[in-house]
Amino acid sequence: MSEFQLVYPMAVMVLLTFGVAVVLFRARIRSMREGHTPVSYFRTFAGSPAEQEYLAKPTRHFANLFEVPTLFYAGCLAAMVVGATGTAGLVLAWGYVAARLGHAWVHLGGNRVRHRFRIYLISWIFLLALWAYVCSAVALK
Repeated sequence: MSEFQLVYPMAVMVLLTFGVAVVLFRARIRSMREGHTPVSYFRTFAGSPAEQEYLAKPTRHFANLFEVPTLFYAGCLAAMVVGATGTAGLVLAWGYVAARLGHAWVHLGGNRVRHRFRIYLISWIFLLALWAYVCSAVALK
């Protein structure tokens, strides 16, 4: 197995981020066309108008993709640097990505908080396990 296999789950997370960016862009255009948000709002994001749900969900989700997933990217990069690139690490990375894809599906769809919370918690478990795997690989060297 190549030590760079973890690039693929990271690439899928990048594609997810770009996909949510497209959804967000379309929601912003819709909000302006429907007269809910003036173009001037997007200059400074100040004086926020009442935000429609179809705009609020992708806005929050896009911001979230630059929060916790940074720990995922760092964990994958750390795994590659220390050589912790075995099957377990790859499974944990893909598990995290699958959970985040599920989280996006729920959050941007029906947004059932109970389902979203469970999937989010599962993603955290995968992320914590990935970091434990990386740390144990360092400790065993």
